[in-house]
Amino acid sequence: MKLSRIPLIIGALLFMRPINAQTTQNIPLQPDYWTPAQGSSVNFENFDGKETIIVNGTAFAKGFEFSNGVMEMEVYANQKRSFAGVVFRKSEGNFEEVYMRMHKSRQVDAVQYTPTYNNESNWQLYPEFQANVTFKTEGWNLFRIEVEDLAATLFINGEEVMRIDRLRSGNLTGEIGLFALFGNRFANLKITKTGEAVVKEPYPILTPEKGIIGEWDITEAQPYIEGEIRFEDFENAKTTTVYTEQSGILPISRYLSKPTSGNFERNQEAYTVAFATIAVDNAQTRLFSFDFSDKIIVYLNGEAIFYGNNAFRSKNNQFQGHLGLTANKIPLKLKKGFNTLHCVVIDRANGWGLTGKLE
Repeated sequence: MKLSRIPLIIGALLFMRPINAQTTQNIPLQPDYWTPAQGSSVNFENFDGKETIIVNGTAFAKGFEFSNGVMEMEVYANQKRSFAGVVFRKSEGNFEEVYMRMHKSRQVDAVQYTPTYNNESNWQLYPEFQANVTFKTEGWNLFRIEVEDLAATLFINGEEVMRIDRLRSGNLTGEIGLFALFGNRFANLKITKTGEAVVKEPYPILTPEKGIIGEWDITEAQPYIEGEIRFEDFENAKTTTVYTEQSGILPISRYLSKPTSGNFERNQEAYTVAFATIAVDNAQTRLFSFDFSDKIIVYLNGEAIFYGNNAFRSKNNQFQGHLGLTANKIPLKLKKGFNTLHCVVIDRANGWGLTGKLE
């Protein structure tokens, strides 16, 4: 009797093992399944024979976590200025965000990716993560994003349009949601999970090229009031050492929370002071190449030598304020020994950043 039961037990165990680890879920577009973020709104309607949700802001799916897998949805065509996409791997104020700008059809920034740090979007820092896409002007556009570990690939209407080589938020799992500005309609949201994301060890530490300042000391974030910055107020301020990405970009919001955040151009301006020490054997002049977002005041050894404004639309209506390492160049007259570079970096929204290189 004992021997005859063994095949039955083994058979039962094999039956219980999952044949395919993938699981696909349709997330109901009904009020009980969604939580709008503060300041956001959602509405639910049957439209075009589909269950739909209209989002203005961000709405999170209750109880759904996502790491690796596929997110698919339909977005109704909208030619008015608007944004529509997904947020994923949200933990506290950090997450990934990919969205369509259907009013920008056939333009270079029709789709964008940005990490969000401490509830602040950073698209100005990553101009390489946008793409030219032609959207349908009527009916539904199919949005699909495939996520595996630190990479993601975006498809619009079945065509691959953007590859994100390295997701920047630092999160490997977290909440998912829908993002839209000025109102957009979504249908048929499907999530396929393919397991948990991993980072291969040893973790790849990628350092900037020679000459780029890869390490800064930064002060706490403070509200900025024009004309009230004084060198003596921050000369001996408490600082934290932070590191740039391989490109040399310092994403400041990764390290600092603003006094006012998450409200785009309605934010109050905030500032931090980034310090770097330059040591030379002899007095000399070195060229400093740099860029910033939104504004900057540069001090060398306590003397203000540069003021600039790189904010979104500060130069014309189409000016985006993307950062480029060679955008600004100034000579630094260095004394023998140690010199201190202080950069007061002021930001309102869309990406708080700094990059610099000594030529």
